[in-house]
Amino acid sequence: MTITAAKLRSAFPFFQEMDPSLVEAVLPHISEKNYRKGSLIFLEGNKGEEVFFIASGAVSLFTLNRTKKVVLSVLREGDYFGEMALINPEPGRSATAETLAPTKLYSLRKSAFLLLFDRDRGFLRHLLLNTMERLNNANQQIYDMTFLSVRARIIKRLLSLQAQQPGSASGRESQLPLRITHQQLADMVGAVRETVSKIIQELQDEGLIRIERRMIRLAEPARLEKKLQEES
Repeated sequence: MTITAAKLRSAFPFFQEMDPSLVEAVLPHISEKNYRKGSLIFLEGNKGEEVFFIASGAVSLFTLNRTKKVVLSVLREGDYFGEMALINPEPGRSATAETLAPTKLYSLRKSAFLLLFDRDRGFLRHLLLNTMERLNNANQQIYDMTFLSVRARIIKRLLSLQAQQPGSASGRESQLPLRITHQQLADMVGAVRETVSKIIQELQDEGLIRIERRMIRLAEPARLEKKLQEES
């Protein structure tokens, strides 16, 4: 399918405040890439040569040391990632990017990204706001890891994933948009898989969630939110 300026502006907030002529100018530098679930897009430390926009699917950004994997964020349609290694090329990519589902990405080459960086104030404003949001999310993640129990962190992550579901309504039963394994959830909340499995079973026993075809359904999101408040 042909990538058009109108399509970029409707699908990605990144392009919506830009000068339309600049969006047209970068079109030849954008390519479509398709990945299977579980594919690595880039590795931590790699040199950054492009920024990625998620047209469909989901991407996990994580860092890894010898003993532990920590998920920094889970991104969905309309999000973008990989820009920081283009602005500050040393020491390379700050995290590893992996698909959580079959995923379609649009990649924008570094030369075109830097052109936007130099010429468009709307682009700079959006980039600054996005960076501030990610910094706030990182600070919140540090707070959660320090002060919340594993159970509270799991409940909070489930509610966060539900909020990423297009058309989801707060307080209503809904299915998470991704098939998340207990190990992936453990990586997201900084816990071991055995503890996560035990808590997931507890939440099922309490009627707060259901597992259907290996997908998690939040049976009573309002009660989950109340539980989170009680345990925070």
